[in-house]
Amino acid sequence: MSLSTHSRVVEVRAGGRGAPRFVSSPNPSLSWRVDTDAEGWTQAGAVVEARRGERIERHEVAGNASASVAWPFAPLSAYERAEIRVSVTGADGSEIPAGEWTAVEAGPLSPADWNAAFVAAADDATAGAPDPATVRDGSTNDEVRAALRAETADRGTSRFRRDVTIERPVSRALLSYTAHGVVEFTIDGEPVSDELLAPGWTSYRDLLNFSTVDVTDRLSAGDHALGAWVGPGWYAEYFGFDGDFFRTWRGARALSAQLRIEYADGGVETITTDESWSATIASAIRFASIYQGERFDARLSDAGLTLEGALPGAAPAVVAPADPARLRPAGAPPVRVTERREVAATVATASGGTILDFGQNLVGRLRIRVSGEAGTTIRIRHAEVIERDELGVRPLRFAEAADEYTLAGGGVEEWAPRFTFHGFRYAEITGVDPAAVEVVAEVIGSDLVRTGWFDTDIAEINRLHQNVVWSTRSNFVSIPSDCPQRDERLGWTGDIQVFADTAGYLFDTQAFLGSWMESVAADQARIGGVGPLYVPLIDQNLFPPTPMAAWSDVTTVVPMALYRQQGDLGLLAAQYPSMRSWVDVVRGECIDGLWESGMQLADWLDPTAPPERPFEAKTDPYLVATAYAYRSATLVAEAAAALGYADDEAVYSAFADEVRAAFQRAYVTPAGRMMSDSQTAYAVGIAFGLLPEELVAAAGERLAGIVERGQHRIGTGFVGTPIISDALTMSGHRDVAQAMLQTSELPSWLYPVSMGATTIWERWDSMLPDGSINPGEMTSFNHYALGAVADWLHRDVGGIAPLETGWQKFLVRPRAGLASRASAQLDTAFGGIRVEWAAADPGAGERSALDATVVVPPNTTAVIDLPGREPVEVGSGTHHFIS
Repeated sequence: MSLSTHSRVVEVRAGGRGAPRFVSSPNPSLSWRVDTDAEGWTQAGAVVEARRGERIERHEVAGNASASVAWPFAPLSAYERAEIRVSVTGADGSEIPAGEWTAVEAGPLSPADWNAAFVAAADDATAGAPDPATVRDGSTNDEVRAALRAETADRGTSRFRRDVTIERPVSRALLSYTAHGVVEFTIDGEPVSDELLAPGWTSYRDLLNFSTVDVTDRLSAGDHALGAWVGPGWYAEYFGFDGDFFRTWRGARALSAQLRIEYADGGVETITTDESWSATIASAIRFASIYQGERFDARLSDAGLTLEGALPGAAPAVVAPADPARLRPAGAPPVRVTERREVAATVATASGGTILDFGQNLVGRLRIRVSGEAGTTIRIRHAEVIERDELGVRPLRFAEAADEYTLAGGGVEEWAPRFTFHGFRYAEITGVDPAAVEVVAEVIGSDLVRTGWFDTDIAEINRLHQNVVWSTRSNFVSIPSDCPQRDERLGWTGDIQVFADTAGYLFDTQAFLGSWMESVAADQARIGGVGPLYVPLIDQNLFPPTPMAAWSDVTTVVPMALYRQQGDLGLLAAQYPSMRSWVDVVRGECIDGLWESGMQLADWLDPTAPPERPFEAKTDPYLVATAYAYRSATLVAEAAAALGYADDEAVYSAFADEVRAAFQRAYVTPAGRMMSDSQTAYAVGIAFGLLPEELVAAAGERLAGIVERGQHRIGTGFVGTPIISDALTMSGHRDVAQAMLQTSELPSWLYPVSMGATTIWERWDSMLPDGSINPGEMTSFNHYALGAVADWLHRDVGGIAPLETGWQKFLVRPRAGLASRASAQLDTAFGGIRVEWAAADPGAGERSALDATVVVPPNTTAVIDLPGREPVEVGSGTHHFIS
């Protein structure tokens, strides 16, 4: 250990990275980092100070805890502003003084802090609007499409206004707002935030988020106009499947907001939504839908929300029915524009038109600048791929994914839709010459903090990894969705269940997934403890709530993934009742330790399954169900141990042992063969720890043989794909796992890359070799689940794997073979981990000696395991090894 010449406490924060400025809990967890050049530095203790007004409180933290430390003070009150700072003591005796104070701010924290009514426009007829035509009533698909695209009452927007006068200096003003719908709040006609699609999508029956923003600098002395646009959003969308669509949440578009003004003289005033607000449905937005798009007629634009203007046709707002007990402060990173991309190329269509290619499949909207004659309508259609020299729109199914803008005339006009988003790489503009339109694609998503990077000397592997990153960004829009483009975009739980580890390396998902898991628990409670197929739950007629292995297991897998990544016991404790409730359901499903009942999606999208029957996988669905019963039972036992629930740990450990024994009796032969002789069967047996230790080698040999006989092509679906590389590696066949990532034959991970993919596809063959789209109705080109192999790439090629929760101790064990050079970086709560290596003898594959540099952040340790060397544990600092 060397003494430091430079040490300081940095990045003190409350709550998760990327979360909103105003905390969502009165007891936010605390984290801090230490920046020091001392080698091998660890924390021996810390003092956390809280300044609340003139009072300073101190709390001592023993040991090395510095990430997700439980809030040690009295809970924050609504609208309280406290300050935190931390000083630390090193194990080397060094004293590092506290740095600057870090503000911890709260707005309203519970329904008890909310005094605002929900108000609607008196002329809003949404509540009485009928559902659209559906195939259930005998309508054709074309009739259903026409009904979904009709400009009905519940496809419009509402606007709200209240004029206020500020008569004395303001010291602090906080605005909190939410909606039945999606809202853009303005002051004097300008948005108060860059957040889009607030309040996001939650299980609205039980949870409705509100946003809080500081608007102090917007309320100078004088008159101001408070205003809001409210569009339908998810709240009023028509959800369903196969031509049968209808609303889940009913009622008018409604706004609820409260503005708390603290004056310099000590006075406090609260302005809330009520009948004193004016409202109207008159708007230039004629139509808005998440799935169908937005239509804007600029000839109808007005200055209704500006200080100088007035809402045309406005009348006093009416109070709308709403349950305030649902209200929660937003905890997830806001949805924002996170990137802008220019047109990369243009493509001439077979019909004589022009398609804009943005070079990347993405999620967002187009922003256009154009001038022209009043009444000219510009139509923008979006698609992920081109098929036969035209936009490939068939996979969109009943989603039109089209925007329209009608010019006002008289000069240059700029526009982007407010209340929709699309998944696309390509767009076609008609109604004007596309060359006369300035266009930029605005990438939209929940603004998570990027934490993980990976690179090799193999261009195809790098492209695959970039595709994983882009599919994550594309599908993290308020919720973790399955796909971002067609008439679905639901929070399918099986997708994130298999992808949680990968996502948690690439991004800090604590606030995002932690918030979504609250909706998981709420919906789960509504259906008797069964883990939902998708969250938020929608009313639909295709999938009855039923225990579904791998999907329902989101209730156990994601909370434990978050705990392992962040070490936050508070989040684990909050989700523990949901975890236990699900495994109790599974216990009821199992007979003598086997789960062999009910419909199971199982190894969904096994490449051998027919396009229209993706559940017909090679692997016995009940083998998969029983395997997941074991996995979830072990996770609940692990959670119980972490939380100190000894009795529960014993109960669920015993159940896991019972299931494991039953699995071995029913599905494993004495020779180590699986009764389902498939890649996925062996993968779950090995990776989940279901096989007797003495049979792992034989099972691995059989798995490797199956893969090699298949010329290293993929034979797994949703369940097997994330773990087959691990199963091969754990059983001594890393070279076979590497070979699976070296072929571009169909089906394989590199086949889409060879076809020009810039995101992960839903199917291995979403596009066929001849350039045509897979004939199945369910075909997406932006689905992250099959990209879960990136987790293995990060650990086995990049060389960064966790050993303790929160990455306070980690393993560095990279191996060559797939690549001859690689680098990986992970920004943990303690600081950045970095591994860079080059193979001394690339031809030797995984046995090659490595020239490696490893950066270990302060207050952590790493076990370095390189070929030809005994593992060694090192502390913080930069280390160089030649094996």
